[in-house]
Amino acid sequence: MGISTLPSRDSNPAAVPVVSVIIPAYNTAPFIAETLTSALEQTYRDYELIVINDGSPDTPALEKAIAPFRDRIVCITQQNGGESRARNTGIHHARGQYLAFLDSDDCWLPDYLASQMDFFARNPSLDVVYCDASYFGDPAFSGKTYMQIYPSRGPVELTSLVQSDSNLIMSCTIVRKSVAMEVGLFDESLRGCGDYDLWLRLAHHGARFGYQTKVMGRYRLRPESFTRDPIAVMTHRQTILEKVMRTEGIDEAVRRAVQKQLDYVRARRDLELGRKLLSDGDFYQAREFFTKANEFFHSKKLQTAVLGLEFFPRATHFAAHLWHKLLLAKRRVAGFQP
Repeated sequence: MGISTLPSRDSNPAAVPVVSVIIPAYNTAPFIAETLTSALEQTYRDYELIVINDGSPDTPALEKAIAPFRDRIVCITQQNGGESRARNTGIHHARGQYLAFLDSDDCWLPDYLASQMDFFARNPSLDVVYCDASYFGDPAFSGKTYMQIYPSRGPVELTSLVQSDSNLIMSCTIVRKSVAMEVGLFDESLRGCGDYDLWLRLAHHGARFGYQTKVMGRYRLRPESFTRDPIAVMTHRQTILEKVMRTEGIDEAVRRAVQKQLDYVRARRDLELGRKLLSDGDFYQAREFFTKANEFFHSKKLQTAVLGLEFFPRATHFAAHLWHKLLLAKRRVAGFQP
């Protein structure tokens, strides 16, 4: 691991900052300058910036991109270990009482930190604060915000997080460092959805969440990003929910909610795997996964697809391809992620 520790604040760099901004970087050289600029243009000044190069294959380009910012950031280079390990590395080097997470392709509006820290000041019992962000990078989502598609309703609790009634954006969330340390930080065995796992553990341990509906961040959409791969997302969510089911001390009502969501996630994963196998021309395996998924969904369309794959596989493949294209276009126009 290589560390370059440099002052991140305009004056008195020896002073301990209130906020530590954690920015893991992996294959985002074309975007990280915009991210760092947005962080350095904050009206709130009592913070440090920590960038973790997680063994990125684009390291030469990444180093060139961050070169103009080196006198204002802390740079850490490590072997690739995934986003959870990268964030934990940043946390272990953080001096602040609060951890502000920012992905290296996302951005903040200038008043983001000021507004979030003011919200903490007005609500001192809170441990986690998040807000809304506008989408950018995909014209189909122009004018849309994260909370329009994934809203937060009512108080944030373990059950609401499990049921997706509360939805946090990693790049628009600030956590008290002490509570993150208490629950063991990010699970480094997870190569995706580590934030979701942390939110669930924090809620289980009694952390108090609050949110603002103001748009104060910009959330970049990229075709190659992890969140655009539904099979990967559902696989990791399944792992996380299975871990919750093994947790001692979970209330029975919460456990029922977790089991219900776990059943849905497994079925959704089977459905997405079936779609991929159908697209690849593996009709037999596609039918098997569609059959498993339909044990949960009880969909006439899925049942028709199963029968079609049994008796008319190639015609069903062609019809499903056309249907998927139409459905994808409809979802994108409506502003929903595929």
